[in-house]
Formats: sequence, C-alpha cells, structure tokens
Amino acid sequence: MKNFITLISAILFSILFYQKNIGLNLSLFTLLTIVVLAFNNLKTFKNRDNIIKAFAYLITGIMVFLYKSELAIIANIIVFFTFVGSTSEQNSSIYVKCINGVYTTIVSAFSHYFDTLNTEVENIKKKKINYGYWFKIIGIPTIVLIIFIQLYRFGNPKFDELISKIDFSFVNFHWLLFTGLGYYLFYNITNPIKIEPLTSNDFSFGNELEKNDLTAISPKKLQSEKQLAIVLMSLLNILITLFIITDVMYVFELHKMVASQLSNQVHTGVNALIISNILAIIIILYFFRGNLNFIKKNKDLKLLTFTWIFLNLAVVIITVIKNIEYIVSFGLTYKRIGVIFFLIATSVGLITTFVKVTKIKNLRFLFRKNTQVAFVILILASTINWDKIITSYNLNYSDEMDLKYLIKLSNNNTYLLKDYIENHEVSPGKERSINYKYNLYITDLKNNSWQEIVYDNFKFKK
Repeated sequence: MKNFITLISAILFSILFYQKNIGLNLSLFTLLTIVVLAFNNLKTFKNRDNIIKAFAYLITGIMVFLYKSELAIIANIIVFFTFVGSTSEQNSSIYVKCINGVYTTIVSAFSHYFDTLNTEVENIKKKKINYGYWFKIIGIPTIVLIIFIQLYRFGNPKFDELISKIDFSFVNFHWLLFTGLGYYLFYNITNPIKIEPLTSNDFSFGNELEKNDLTAISPKKLQSEKQLAIVLMSLLNILITLFIITDVMYVFELHKMVASQLSNQVHTGVNALIISNILAIIIILYFFRGNLNFIKKNKDLKLLTFTWIFLNLAVVIITVIKNIEYIVSFGLTYKRIGVIFFLIATSVGLITTFVKVTKIKNLRFLFRKNTQVAFVILILASTINWDKIITSYNLNYSDEMDLKYLIKLSNNNTYLLKDYIENHEVSPGKERSINYKYNLYITDLKNNSWQEIVYDNFKFKK
C-alpha cells in the first residue's frame, strides 16, 4: 500500500511539474506532501509541533499561488525541509529539523539501501546462484528469437514492414525519468532518517549553563577577568552614550539632507550598526561564557551589561527613525525594507542575549531561539506581497517617486502600474514600458496551463 501511494504521488508530481513553471502546482504539491506524510506518519501528526509545521508549510504554499514571489518560493522550500525533518524527529531544534529534512530528501533511499545491504549480501552468499541455468532460460531464447526475426524479415517483405513499424517513440523517456525522480523524492520523505550524532547531541544538551560542566578557574584569575569586564563595559557605556547624544542631534538635521546624503547616512549607519551589535554580542558572550555567571558579586557587571544592551537597542531605534525618514522622503525599496528586517533581527539578538545573561543560558539557547525567530519571520514575510506594497506606497505617498524602479519589480505590481498610467500623466517612455510589461504579463497569464496559474489569472477575462 505504501509503495502504491508513493507511485501515485510520483505520477502526480510529474503531472504537476513536468515542463511547467511554478504556480498552482507548487501549492498542490504542498498539499500533497502534507497528505502523504500524514498518511504514512499518522502518529507523528498528533504532535502539536508537527501540526504547526504542516500549517506553516501550507501557508507558504498558498502564498506561492497568490503572489509567486521569490521569497514565498524560498520560504516554501525551507519549510518543506523543516517539515520533513519534523517527521524524522519532532523534538529536536528547528535547525536540526531542517538539516535532517535536507538529509532525508536527498539520501534517505541510499541510507536505507546501505543499512540492509549487509543482510542482503549475506543472504546472497548463502544462496548460490546458478548463472548457467539463468543464461539458458533467458539468454539462449532471446538470442534465438532475434536470429529468427532477422531471418523472417529477409524472407518476407510484409513481415519486415510490420517489424519496421514497431515504434517506441510514444514512450516519453524524459517524463519517465522525471516520474522516477518524483518517486525517489516521495520514497525519501516517507522514510525519514536522522543525522547522527547531530540529533542525539541536540537532545543531550539543554539550554541551561551548568556550573559543574565548566572548567575550574582560580579565584584570582576570575576576579581579574571580572575587573577587565567591568572596565571595558564602563568605557563602552560611556562611548555609546556619547554616540547616541550626537546621533539624536543628527536625526534633527535629516530633513535638510538631499537624497544622496540621506542614503549615505542610513547605509553607513546600518553597516556600523551591524558590526557594533555583532561585536557587542560577542563581547557579552565572551565574558558570560562560564564562571562569571556564578560568582556572588557580579551584579555590578550585569548592570553594566544590561545598560549596554539597552543602549544598543536605543541605537537600533534611532536607525529605525533614520530609515523611516528615508522612506517617507524617497519611497520604499527592497533595501530599505531589508534594513527594517535587519533591525528586527538585531533587536531579537540583543534581547535573547539579555535573557541568556539573566537566566544563565548557554550558547545553544541563543542559536535555538534566534533560529526559531528567524523561521517565524521568514514565514510572516512570505505572506506579504512586497512588490504591491512598495508600488502602492510609492505611487500614493512618496515625496519622490522612481517609476523606473517600480517597472523593474516583479509582475505583482503590473495591474497597479497599469491603473496608474490610465489615471495619471507620465512620460511617453514610461508609459510604453508599463504597457509593454502589462501586455507581456497578460500574454504569460493567458499561456499558463492549469498547473501554472496564479491568482492574477482570475483578474482578467481571456
């Protein structure tokens, strides 16, 4: 029964994807994958985490149909691997699930084959094969049959014509190969495996930093390290306070800047923020990597550390203000949206570092929590039609609109641009570019097969 389901799934895989572009097919594949994995691993689907992963996977599949954005497709692939990895081990960390999912998808069949190879080899050794017998049964009749076919072809033109008409061109070997690939894929994901010792190590190490696991350090050396940390944190707090004061003063001058100056200020500030926050987290993790977490008189060090974390968050907020001012003046772009997401990620990193210090957690805690947050952000970001939002905002609210940039975006904004030129005056060149983009997109939509259709197919009449 399981092999039959795998075969049917492989055929459906070929029907959906063979010589087709991405569209409805990826959404249906998402649903098919969930159904097949649920059928083959019904017990694991009683787990709340697996249900959440399945739901997240389904959301990304729907978003591919609605927007067909690169982000939605990437999110769908990543969640696919994570979802498959969840069926192999549901209690591991999210990054381990993703790695196990990739491993399962690619090499599960080979792994199962090599696991059983030794047993099969032993069985073959025990049972001696009579190669002469099989040659007599298969080889000799085949050779004789070929000889007589050739003789009959020479002896009878009608028979020769009949044999010549035998044509196997109706067999699409590329389709069969593609179906075989689909079978291999579904066989792998329905027979999940784990990478060891990665998975078992993930279980064996918790999130808590255990004092007993640390290497003993002499009190004198520990005190010296604490003094270094206090001096360094004090100086860094003074420095970042001075930086914040001057940066706030600079914020009030942003409205006076031209585009190039503001762009340079925002990008330079973001680059500096990237380096400074990474260094901030590294410094904190270095000092709180071990024994300093457990000494009795470390409240002053922790207070300085917390102050520095919150001051770094203040720098993030100031950078957000700069970026918003930039967006208000010169419109939305993917880079400016990327800055916002980076600032969110930076804030999460600082907050989880704060939790690590207060709750005495280890580095695995940071990695696990931050990858979980990144996973959630990826899914949420994939649910948004960014091209449409960028275009809509720039057309309606931006002080300076770069229509050329909007035309270069994906087809998700095509209808908006078409509506805009029908109701507003634009240069002839821009109008031609938008009409060309619109007509080309409509042609593509009309040529879509049912596997390739997207939501925009329902917005026009063929």
